[in-house]
Order: sequence, then structure tokens, then C-alpha cells
Amino acid sequence: MEKWNLIVDVALCENCNNCALAAKDEHVGNDFPGYSAPHAALGANVIRIHRRVRGGGSMVDAAYLPTMCNHCDNAPCLRAGAADGAVRKRSDGLVIIDPVKAKGRRDLVDACPYGAIVWNEEQQLPQTWIFDAHLLDQGWQAPRCVQVCPTHVFEAAKITDEEMERRAQREQLAVLQPELGTRPRVYYRNLYRYTHCFVGGAVAASIDGVSECIENASVLLLRSGQVVARGTTDSFGEFRFDGLPPNSGAYEVEITHADFEEARFQAVLGAASINLGELALTPKHRKGL
Repeated sequence: MEKWNLIVDVALCENCNNCALAAKDEHVGNDFPGYSAPHAALGANVIRIHRRVRGGGSMVDAAYLPTMCNHCDNAPCLRAGAADGAVRKRSDGLVIIDPVKAKGRRDLVDACPYGAIVWNEEQQLPQTWIFDAHLLDQGWQAPRCVQVCPTHVFEAAKITDEEMERRAQREQLAVLQPELGTRPRVYYRNLYRYTHCFVGGAVAASIDGVSECIENASVLLLRSGQVVARGTTDSFGEFRFDGLPPNSGAYEVEITHADFEEARFQAVLGAASINLGELALTPKHRKGL
């Protein structure tokens, strides 16, 4: 059976918030019986964008992570609310919090480990992003977040679980906090931009008294003597090794170039990315001077 999945590309998100605004526009003041009661005009959004800034100095980037209900196959909210029908999972994979049976069930907010369920004080209801199920049931091919995103961050895919698993492996898609075992149906491309760190720097050398960027230098990233990654400096002399686990400890950066002496630099990776700054090489013809 084909089921709905959402693919989110972190590298394409520019924090325009169109997705969050579209969810509000669709639900604030609008009642969709069987799907959702009107959402609150104020308070937490059911689609939220989180920001993480990495690096420092001349090497900085920002990643934006849209989050929403993951429509998990092993959803904690479903376990908490299935007995009385407060939460149900449809055959197409979508999780719906019943707007009548979930009345007063504030405990469902805490049941979600992702913080994707918000409390509507006025309605006395837990609410979340329903994948615009009411629109899909009318023949829409995708939820509104797909429709309104100017940078094409989102893609809705209604395919079998087997096809989705193959696609996730082929395209290196990831889910949030897989260790929770919730089996989310929201997948992320380039999630490392938000969850992982980089080690980078700029290679230069003093030539005739002038500091110049060194292009096409070979750069190795080593850990415990083993090569972790390989790279080459660009026209600005810069290199970057990305996708490194935070708090992964000591690394060594080895730089080689035909015209310069080999150089090694240390980097200890904590919770934040590291910009090693300008790394100076010594021209071979000046050795010993």
C-alpha cells in the first residue's frame, strides 16, 4: 500500500517561514470536522523552523530546520491516545489527533518526544500538523507547505514503504532522532547541516613578502592516525570537512603541496564547528633560511 512521506531538504531552506504561515492560514479560524478544530491565532506554530549557526570568522554558515509532526509509524502519541480514539493512524500513514475525542488530553502534548504537538488553550485541544489530510482527501497531490515554498524545500511522496526505504538509502535521507525508534515518515536531506559539525581553514604562504592563498593543496583529515576525509583547497585556499559528529574529539589536518613543506595542525572538535583560520605553509626553496 502506498503511504505519504515528506522529504525536507535542509540545504534549500532560507527561513522564509512560508510553510509555517501556510499552516496558520489553512487552520486558524477554520474548522475541518474529523480532521482538526480551528487552530489558535497566537502561540506555537505546528510547523516551526529552527536555526543553527556554525563556524566562526570568515567561515560561517546557517542551517534552517523545518520541523512538524513526523506521522510516525511507532508514534508515542498513538500509544497514548489509541485506546479511546483520541489519536488514530490512517492506512495512508497519516496520524490524526481527533478534534472531539482528544478534548482535554493535554497529556498528548508531552507524549511527543519531538515537541510537535501544541496545546490550544481556547479549544482545550492538542493539535499538530495533519499533513493537510483534508486537502489530500479532496484530491490534492501535496500539502500546502510544498505548494508555497519558493526554494522547493519540501517534496511529498506517496509510495510504498519498501520504495521509501530504498529511496532513503539511495539518497542518504535521514530522520530526526532515529534512536527513539518512532519510525518517522518525515525524511531529511542534508540533515548534517544542522546536526553535525565541520572543521575548516584557509591555507596561505608568504611569497616575496606577500601572503597568498594556496590553491590545489591536498588536505587530509586524520583521527587516531586514520584518514577520515580528503579534500583540496579552492581558489581562496579554503577547505572544509563537513558532517563530523559533534564532541568527537581530536583530529589532525595534514596539508601537502608540491611547492611547500608538509604541515600538520591539530583540531579538537567539541559541540561547535571549528574554523582553524589561516594555516601558513613554508615554501620548499626557503627551507633553513
